[in-house]
Amino acid sequence: MLKNMLKATVFATTLALSAGALSVPAFAEVVYNRGAAADPESLDPHKTSTTYEANLMRDLFQGLVMQDAKAELIPGAAESWTVSDDGKTYTFKMRAGATWSDGSPVTAEDFVYSWHRLQDPATAAEYASMLYPVVGAEEFNTGKGKAEGMGIKAVDANTLEVTLKNPTPYFLEMLSHQATYPVNKANVEKFGADWLKPGNMVSNGAYTLSEFVPNDHITLVKNPKFYDAANVKIDKVNYIPNEDRSAAMKRYEAGELDSYEDIPTEQLADLKAKFGNEIHVAPYLGTYYYAVKTDKAPWDNVKLRNAISEAIDRDFLAEKVWGNSMSPGYSMVPPGIEGYKSSMAAFAEKSQIDREDEARKVLEELGYTPEKPLKMEIRYNTSENHKNTAVAIQEQLKPLGVEVTLVNTDTKTHYGHLEQKGDYDVARAAWIADYKDPETFLGISRKASGNNYSLFNNADYEKLMDEAAAAGGDPAKRMELLSQAEKVLVDNVGNIPLLYYNFKYVVSPKLAGYEDNVMDVHPTRFISKQ
Repeated sequence: MLKNMLKATVFATTLALSAGALSVPAFAEVVYNRGAAADPESLDPHKTSTTYEANLMRDLFQGLVMQDAKAELIPGAAESWTVSDDGKTYTFKMRAGATWSDGSPVTAEDFVYSWHRLQDPATAAEYASMLYPVVGAEEFNTGKGKAEGMGIKAVDANTLEVTLKNPTPYFLEMLSHQATYPVNKANVEKFGADWLKPGNMVSNGAYTLSEFVPNDHITLVKNPKFYDAANVKIDKVNYIPNEDRSAAMKRYEAGELDSYEDIPTEQLADLKAKFGNEIHVAPYLGTYYYAVKTDKAPWDNVKLRNAISEAIDRDFLAEKVWGNSMSPGYSMVPPGIEGYKSSMAAFAEKSQIDREDEARKVLEELGYTPEKPLKMEIRYNTSENHKNTAVAIQEQLKPLGVEVTLVNTDTKTHYGHLEQKGDYDVARAAWIADYKDPETFLGISRKASGNNYSLFNNADYEKLMDEAAAAGGDPAKRMELLSQAEKVLVDNVGNIPLLYYNFKYVVSPKLAGYEDNVMDVHPTRFISKQ
């Protein structure tokens, strides 16, 4: 009897397990809910400019070279390359067997088409000037030349040749930036502007676009045709935007987010106590600054711009507003770039009291007093951190006869206004290194740069930047010329640098491969989740 009961039990259990095996997948889908500080303005790699967009672009597309989990350069769409003895010609061998998500091959011609598209004036790409080191690129972008005059050609389907005007030390690292990524010509031409929609987009990265619900989520799914798909551990990544940093931390605590990229600094001490090693804070290459409308009265007066810059107490901002998660900044190029010495504002070594006295004197000379205040508008994008910074500066400037009003918009609207050269006085901005070279911080203030929000235009600056570019074969001379150029920029207050960045994010212990690095780069393809 007992023996028969055991047999019946084993039989019933076997049936149950077999039935269960039919209804349960062989493995569970791995989903990464990735918190983002803002929605992207665009998913077109040639029309993006923010770090929020860069994270998405690294997942969807792949340039000739890419960055790994430690932000080190690795081969991308090109599996190898050679450089001519004079440092001006790069020959890339395309990765054998690499395809677009529709199965068509990724070829050298894809990059020719895409780089022409980036430089085409009709594209109105903010980052077009990034490719100006390439022969003929600036001429095409400024209407003085044609696409065919650019120094990029497909020798054959598997060989791409790029010719530069001068040796450019940061060129390879620059190619990890999304502006240089390829787009699929047939895809763009078939759908027009709708090629960016889920179901239409063809991409060559580790992921493809599945869903895009603005202000809610962007879902990417693993691209089975990606050449390294076998080593991609996350099956689906949901980018979940939340400009309210405090609300994002609540979602993280509730397990709704696996990471969030910009924690509220006023809560930093409490968050460290609560989450311990899940909170990451360390230096990375970025400058928090205020752009100034240099072509608009009264802001076209360099003495006025300098007085405002000098009066701002950066130590207070770093310590009280940002909880020491940022450092006081007096130059556009932050510390940490090997071989480069930043040019600081002339008042950097003075006491805050002396700075305020000097600023007050200049403002009075210009006719501004508490009784006859200077009207100044500060625009900033939604964030407790940015609001608190603007409010602190508002209070600092008030006793000097500056009446500050604040204008807040969401990130997409804020940067759209700056990119379209809208009217403003002073606006919050930031620059995170696109590559580990001072040029990435200085190039944005060149006359031709789409990221020159201040519309800074200075002949001496342009001349020194040109000379630095021409000195690419002499690294020491090049760095010295860049430092001289920065001095012109800082002395003329093309921007008002305020703080140097530290990255500050929270990441779940369930995630592996989300590694600290000075570029704050974390491609999903190198991340895994328990």
